[in-house]
Amino acid sequence: MLFNSIEFIFFFLPVVFVIYYLLNHKGQYVHAKVLLVMASLFFYSWWHVIYLPLIVGSMVFNYWAAVKLRSKTSGQSIKKRQLIFAITANLSLLAYFKYADFFIENINFVLGSEVGLLNLALPLAISFFTFQQIAYLVDSYRGETHEDSFLNYTVFVSFFPQLIAGPIVHHKEMMPQFSNFNNRIINVDNLVRGLFIFSIGLFKKVIIADSFAVWATAGFDQAPQLYFFEAWATSLSYTFQLYFDFSGYTDMAIGIALMFNIVLPLNFNSPYQAKDIQDFWRRWHITLSRFLKDYVYIPLGGNRLSSLVTYRNLMATFILGGLWHGAGWTFVFWGFLHGAALCVHRIWKHFGLSCWGWLGWLITFNFVNLAWVFFRAENWSSAIKVLQGMLGLHPKEKFEFAIDYVDTLSRWFNYPLYEKLPHAYRVVNVPEQALIYCILMMPVVLWVKNNNRFIQQQSVSLKMMVLAGLVFSYSIIHSFLSTTEVFLYFNF
Repeated sequence: MLFNSIEFIFFFLPVVFVIYYLLNHKGQYVHAKVLLVMASLFFYSWWHVIYLPLIVGSMVFNYWAAVKLRSKTSGQSIKKRQLIFAITANLSLLAYFKYADFFIENINFVLGSEVGLLNLALPLAISFFTFQQIAYLVDSYRGETHEDSFLNYTVFVSFFPQLIAGPIVHHKEMMPQFSNFNNRIINVDNLVRGLFIFSIGLFKKVIIADSFAVWATAGFDQAPQLYFFEAWATSLSYTFQLYFDFSGYTDMAIGIALMFNIVLPLNFNSPYQAKDIQDFWRRWHITLSRFLKDYVYIPLGGNRLSSLVTYRNLMATFILGGLWHGAGWTFVFWGFLHGAALCVHRIWKHFGLSCWGWLGWLITFNFVNLAWVFFRAENWSSAIKVLQGMLGLHPKEKFEFAIDYVDTLSRWFNYPLYEKLPHAYRVVNVPEQALIYCILMMPVVLWVKNNNRFIQQQSVSLKMMVLAGLVFSYSIIHSFLSTTEVFLYFNF
């Protein structure tokens, strides 16, 4: 079930909202939490009911493991072995479903064997609820968790606004909110703010991201070759598609949770405004960056040892981050690129070097855009096809690049130069609409603030409510009339 689906917006969400607060109003607080768990599991199983036992079994196992790790009767060495066993079990489950075919493909390539692929469907949200529970296990080992109720634990893991694609929430920022008595009463301000943020997120997803998806898919998956403008239109279309898709999902998750008086952690903060790669990762998928820092980078040693060890830790962390996103060497290479960029940035700062802010932004944005090519491409040949076009390296006849440039401009200004060209010099049609949309969206991602500020805002003005209503209505009408795309992070 998608946040932007008619079933969710007009049936699931209103029903759960009404019954949840009705139960709380009658003082049936335990039943209200049970409702949230059952509704969340129903929401999860709507996608594929066969994987419902997977998430339920995962929660049962990890709760049991956390209780063992909090036990005061076990010695530290025993707890350490228990932690290693529990983490290994979680990662093994993730590896089986997500990386088994990737492993088999590479074994076949290296050994020349023909072992058949398992062709397993990736269970929805497995990466997110696995990481979330691993963090809980580590914190239990450190003595930082004190949750004795299995019901509270399942609410923490399965809460449907953040279940499928994050944010990757932490127990200490979520569990106290569910226990807060004031959060069991309808808060009109939170409800209005939540609806407003949800509506903006719906617009970002349905109207903006799904429009860019058409051009990105055409360039990456359908076009046999791309010339300069087509390649840039393709890469930028995906760059903006991913931005508005992920930003839209984050807004919708935050908005829904706020309707239940739950504040989810900040996960997206205008990342394309970053002026260096480190700042980018402080703004993009913030909760994943936090997890990788706290549970991978720092345990490896962080920056406490030599510079070479620090660079090794950065590379290892981001290569693992790339592999977390997908089972493919293009994802690994994407992680390698970002790890290498962070190492270069660290060296740059070590020598006290600096540059103009606008130049830092230009370098960062173009690097991120280039790296997204590997993130999006289905294989190496697709990535190379796009990069060749972006760099103007595609084999073309003499002067054809200049003709391509003039031809594109002429069609933008409605001068039919294209029709006057000899057939041999005509090029594949450049998606001018995609380039125009990219140009129009650039000021939006650079100067328009995210919706995070509305969470702390005390009241919502009438103008905001009217705007939300218009945006929501337009997005819903558009959803009825067009095909809805799945959120990109559902694939991870």
